[in-house]
Amino acid sequence: MEPIVDVRGLRREFTVRRSVGRLRRDRHVVRAVDGITVAIAPGECVGYIGANGAGKSTTIKILTGVLVPTAGEVRVCGLQPVRQRRELARRIGVVFGQRSQLWWDLPLADSFRLLAAIHRLPDRVWRSRLDACADLLDLGGFLATPVRQLSLGQRMRGEVTAALLHSPELLVLDEPTIGLDIVSRERLRGFLADERRRLGTTILLTTHDLPDIERLCDRILVVDQGRLVFDGDLPALAVRVGAQRVLVVDLTEPAPPLTDVPGATLLEVEAGGLRQQLAIDAGATAAAVVAQVSARVPLRDLAIREPEIEDVVARLYARPGGASPGDSPPAAPGRG
Repeated sequence: MEPIVDVRGLRREFTVRRSVGRLRRDRHVVRAVDGITVAIAPGECVGYIGANGAGKSTTIKILTGVLVPTAGEVRVCGLQPVRQRRELARRIGVVFGQRSQLWWDLPLADSFRLLAAIHRLPDRVWRSRLDACADLLDLGGFLATPVRQLSLGQRMRGEVTAALLHSPELLVLDEPTIGLDIVSRERLRGFLADERRRLGTTILLTTHDLPDIERLCDRILVVDQGRLVFDGDLPALAVRVGAQRVLVVDLTEPAPPLTDVPGATLLEVEAGGLRQQLAIDAGATAAAVVAQVSARVPLRDLAIREPEIEDVVARLYARPGGASPGDSPPAAPGRG
């Protein structure tokens, strides 16, 4: 199956001028994207994360045809983004968290009507699509409200609807939940998960709101200084940086500290030994550790706490020398 996004050796350089002394300015080449090779299959939801200035937004602009790459090959939906930008626009949807595709002074419904005309959508098609999005995102109460009078959460739901009105194959989201309250974020996450499940929409998500990644994405790309340093899922990233799962056991009666359980390291003892927390070592399974613990002490309850993604990413960047290309595991078949 042909990838929705196929990037090979992507590079983008900018020339910036810096002051050198009082009367002289020096030219300096900055490589914002540095040799990225990756492929995204139809139906995947991929999180594209990294620190500020890592090259995320530059990559997105190249994929959508806004920027011309300095070097490398780029195909999105089988098209060359710059040369075939108009055709590509009909097949992708894009949401930038701090930019709007809605008409500021018009009612929200009129923006959708104009976008439908731009995409040349039959009336019954776009109205049916709008009805579905309005129902799932609860837009009905403010469709007649001018965009400038909408709250940030309402406007962002309108932006996502606008990007999906023409049923794109690929939805690109650049910081879609920035500034949203908890309720609006959760509503938007649920909608995106449902959209992908029902229609097989491919989603590429850049965000600093890491719970978005946990809720939506089954694959993570981590970029650092323009280079792809990790391609895999969250558990693999946790293993890579040494983040551990934690087994929390509640006992029926106090017990001595469980210091010598194979495959685990004791972290904490609470309530005089009634609750104990053990980190599951790399390579060990939770089932094996639970079996070892239950053979020694009577259990009342247990829970396994997965590593927080914030901690995982922080560990990646805190490693000596920071993230590096050597951190990336071998690419899986079909992933470039």
